[in-house]
Amino acid sequence: MPDTLTRERRCELLAAAGHEEIVTLAERLLADGLPRPTVVQAPEVGMVVLQVREPVEETRFYLGEVLVTECSVELDGVPGWCMRSGDDRIAALAGALLDAVAAAGLPALTDIDALCAAVAERQAAEEAAEWADIQATTVAFEELT
Repeated sequence: MPDTLTRERRCELLAAAGHEEIVTLAERLLADGLPRPTVVQAPEVGMVVLQVREPVEETRFYLGEVLVTECSVELDGVPGWCMRSGDDRIAALAGALLDAVAAAGLPALTDIDALCAAVAERQAAEEAAEWADIQATTVAFEELT
């Protein structure tokens, strides 16, 4: 994981983290004396439109709607936000808290970045495994001369 993890990338990785890992970290930080956050927008379940790009012509189109849970908090004046797929209000709240902690640059940032690094490694391994499965279906054409 690079030293310069952008907030956008951190939010993406927190959204992809498992329920247990994100909630456990948030609960530990709160138990260790982290100031209580102010909930700006309580976890709310809704739908967002999923836009994808067609790979050949690279045109964008709307595939459908996706169920998400969104939450916003504030920690000592620093906003935190999270949107996760599915109906997981607790993990969305935990993600928003972790985003605020990271944005505030509190010492727990190293723990959050470690979680993000683990999620990124897991995603890379899953993608490599998927490509390995796909590679078995590759057709090699012989060139006639």
